[in-house]
Amino acid sequence: MTKKDIVLKISEETDIKQIDVKAVVQKTFDIIVDALAQGKRIELRNFGVFKTKSRKGRMGRNPRTGQQVPVDPKRVAVFKPGLVMKAKVK
Repeated sequence: MTKKDIVLKISEETDIKQIDVKAVVQKTFDIIVDALAQGKRIELRNFGVFKTKSRKGRMGRNPRTGQQVPVDPKRVAVFKPGLVMKAKVK
């Protein structure tokens, strides 16, 4: 399912113009991304939790040459589903 599919489904079920729904959906995603970039935690009840996690630097390997290369530490976004989502998906 794509963002466009989400917009179409919401638009059909609520009788709101697609352009308005698209703006709200996009703004929601933008706010989530901005909060994660600031290191904040986003908790959406009955859906799940978005947060960032720090990964340590390590030594990796170039698959072509087999040479060891350093991998810098970084932050990654992680998602933990909520209980309602887990139950429905299961």
